[in-house]
Parts: sequence; structure tokens; C-alpha cells
Amino acid sequence: MSTVDEFRIGIDVGGTNTDAVVIDSAGNVVRAVKVATTPAPIEGIRESLDELLSDVEKSLVAKAMLGTTHPTNAIIQRQGLDTVGVLRLAAPSSLGVRPGAAWPADIRDMVIGASSIIEGGNEYTGAEIAPLDTDAVRRFAAEATAAGCTAIAVSAAFSPATSDHELRAGDILGTELGAAFPVSLSHQVGSLGLLERENATILNAALLSVASNVVNGFGEALAAHDLAVDAYLTQNDGTLLTAAEAGRFPVLTLGSGPTNSMRGACALAGVNDAVVIDVGGTSADAGILVDGFPRESTAAVEVGGVRTNFRMPDLISIGLGGGTIVRDARAGNGSDLVIGPDSVGYAVATEAICVGGETLTLSDVSLASGRLDGFGDPALVQHLDTGLVRDTLAWVDDQVSIMSDRMKSSRAEITLLAVGGGAHLITERVPGTSQVLRPQHYSVANAYGAGIAEASGTVDRVYSYDRTSREECLDDAKELAANSAVRSGAHPDRIRITAITEVPMTYVPGGGCRVLVKAVGPLA
Repeated sequence: MSTVDEFRIGIDVGGTNTDAVVIDSAGNVVRAVKVATTPAPIEGIRESLDELLSDVEKSLVAKAMLGTTHPTNAIIQRQGLDTVGVLRLAAPSSLGVRPGAAWPADIRDMVIGASSIIEGGNEYTGAEIAPLDTDAVRRFAAEATAAGCTAIAVSAAFSPATSDHELRAGDILGTELGAAFPVSLSHQVGSLGLLERENATILNAALLSVASNVVNGFGEALAAHDLAVDAYLTQNDGTLLTAAEAGRFPVLTLGSGPTNSMRGACALAGVNDAVVIDVGGTSADAGILVDGFPRESTAAVEVGGVRTNFRMPDLISIGLGGGTIVRDARAGNGSDLVIGPDSVGYAVATEAICVGGETLTLSDVSLASGRLDGFGDPALVQHLDTGLVRDTLAWVDDQVSIMSDRMKSSRAEITLLAVGGGAHLITERVPGTSQVLRPQHYSVANAYGAGIAEASGTVDRVYSYDRTSREECLDDAKELAANSAVRSGAHPDRIRITAITEVPMTYVPGGGCRVLVKAVGPLA
């Protein structure tokens, strides 16, 4: 048992397994467990904590971090979403496109209860498009209530640059509906780009009940072990939100699972620049680390068919995992193997042939080939046709090579980090990579990534370099990002700026430039 004086718990809920680790102050793994994800994922969290803490000194635990698929699953499965009133402050512009116009009909009809576009919003310079119609805000509060809305999403043109109208609308709605009524403001959720930011804000408002259940369930699971600790949820850029903030901004946790794996792989392997492939029971996610953090996507991201523009890692995901179903269609008139994309998921522990089940999975093939060790009974897969095993693994190797090549930004060879419970599927040599590393504790890299995560803050604003100097603008953006990181829990004296992006807006007058800055620091 480690003798250091503070432990962290990291938990990550995947589609197949819920992984959990205890980490000491030096970053060493004190204990790690992997349990099957349950149909009600919070039960898997409780089970993982029961097993994890069975022989750990609980008084040493100071912080607990959770990465979860709850919000993502709620959107994909269209379950548990709140009814949202959508208020856009942008008239007379943007009247031609209604909120949710490009959404899939099933989720649009489920989520959007009332919507209105009223006068308000600003230009990128801060000048008003039109004065905010405060009376229309009050009328919309009544309309949303009548429509049965349980949350409201407010978006305004260029609000990340000038948020006054959104804040005023939020205050009016709070007065009309009560301070406890949930209102999501788009400048706190997304970046520039009105429609995508509005979409992200609507999803955020729709997920508030789901988030409340997750945060409360996590708190109850910790309390059951008498752990009165600081609780955090991981967000999709590899950093943390306090549990309270995650309850307000659940949309920021979407996609946190692969990001946790990438950050965990980076720390466990001691490699800051690499391709990371996380293979679980259902899918494989590939991303790339740049200076220790996942490269963020520059394209708009679709979640459940809804186009958004909040921060997300640049990822490729395919249906390749330990539970992926393999069908041998070579018998009879067939000539091909059919591999996935469907998977037995968390039931691989009972349905795979190597554990006495009746479904042929990639885990069975991997065990028969000698790649997998420590799961299942090799005797149960001895009968598998050698040609089937060879052809299946050739397909897996091709998919891994394609994912790796697609993530690389140059032809130069780069390290590949293989993590996740299904990492045994990745061969020892992948074309285009300098080496394949499976760091210690690679199977729980996602939970480790959650446990070591830091707090962060970002700013996305438009500055006019003609009005003041570039240096002054960048200094202001850095200060705003650092202050945001402190509010998220970062130590004020240990913050570092990890990314500065400048995008000249040559299509508008005034020397406008979009500036994006990210600040990161360890928890205070």
C-alpha cells in the first residue's frame, strides 16, 4: 500500500465496462478494477466503487472524478430528455431559419416545446443588431410555461464576444419563472457560429435532468462509502468540471470517454505526441495527442444527428471491439466474413464462445490466435478454423492501419499507443507507426485519464487589432482564460496556456480577429 497522504479515484463508464482506479499523489495506480457496465450505469459505478475500495484506506481519498456516457446515450437513444423552450435574440436577422430546422424530426419533436426569434443580439464589434425586446422575453416565458417546457435555451448573435443581451434575457426569465428555473445561455456553452451554438445550448438544456441524476447518483455512491470528497466530471477536452458545473453544463461532457483514454495513455506511457487507439468492447476510437492533449476537431460535430460547435476531440470511431460479432459467411454460397459493427457489448463475459457462450466475437478470435491472454478458456476456441482466424485478424489489422493513417497529419512515423480492454486486438507492428506501446495499466487508461485530469478555462472572442495592439488583445484573452480555469478549480499559481489560435476575419471591416485561448492547471 502506498504511504502518500492523498488518493484520487478515477472512474470511466464505457459501453462494455466500467473501469475504476485509485491513484496516489505521485500518479501511481494503487488499485484498479474493471466491472461490466450495467443497463442502469449508475449501478455499475456503485459496483466498481465497492470493489475498488474493499482494501483501500478511505480516509486518504480526497477527490473523485467520473467520466460517463450517460448524456451521450440519452441523446442517441432519445431517452430522458427535457422539453426545452428556445429563445433566439437575433431578429431581424436569422428569421429565415427556425431553431431546430435541420434536426432529425424525432429528437426535434421530443425536445423543442416552444421557440421564438426576437429582436436583439450584437455584431462582432459589439454594436447592437437591435435593442433587446424585453417585453418579448417576458411573453416567451409565458409561452414556454404553457408548452410544458422544463428548461429554456437562450442564444444571441455573437454572444461569445458580447454577452450582455443573453445575460439580460436570463435575468428577465429568472424573474418571470423563478430563480430555480433552468436557463442555458449559449455564450457559456458554444463558440462563434449562431446555429451550431444554439443547437449545443438546446442539447445542454435538454440534458439537465439527466445530468442531475448522474451528479446525484455519483454523490450518493460516494456517500455510501462515507466519502465526503470533492467530486468532478470529465469534459470532452480532457479536463474537469466540478460536479456542480457539470450539472449546469452536461453537454460539455459529451465525448469525454475517448478523451480520458487519450490523456491516460499519454500519462501512463510518458509520451506527449502519439496516435492513440482505444479499443473497448463495442467500438474503437482513434485520436491524436499534441503536447499531451487531444487535437480538437476543427469541424462542426454532430451528436445524435444534431450539428454543434462545442469543443470535441478529433476522433474516428468504428465498430471494432472485443465484443464485436463475427459471422462466418464462407460456408455454403457465401465467400466473406461479416465482422460487426454490432457487438454483444457488456455481455461478452457471458455470450462469447471462450466463456461458454454461443456467439463468436473478436475476443474469441484473438484468444485463438494468441493475442489475448487472461480472458476465457483457450480450449473452447481450439476448434476455430485457422483461415477464419487469419482472415478476421487481417481485417482488424487493416482497420487499425487505416485509422492510424487518417489521424496522422504527416507521413512521418509516430508512436501508436494501444489502450482499452480490447487493445489485445492491435498487432505489434502497424504500418506508418514507429512503435506500438501498451503502457502499464493500459486496460484502464480511461479511468486513469479521468483521475489525473486538470481544470481548464477557454475564451473564444473577436478582437479588433485596429483599435488596440495585438499583444494587448492576446494578453486580455489569456487573462480571461486563466480566470475561467481558476473558477473551474485550477490552482491560480500553476496555470499554463496550452493553446492560442488566431483566425483573421478578413471578410469584415475593422481588423477583426477571432482569438481562442485555452488555459490549464492542476486542481487547487
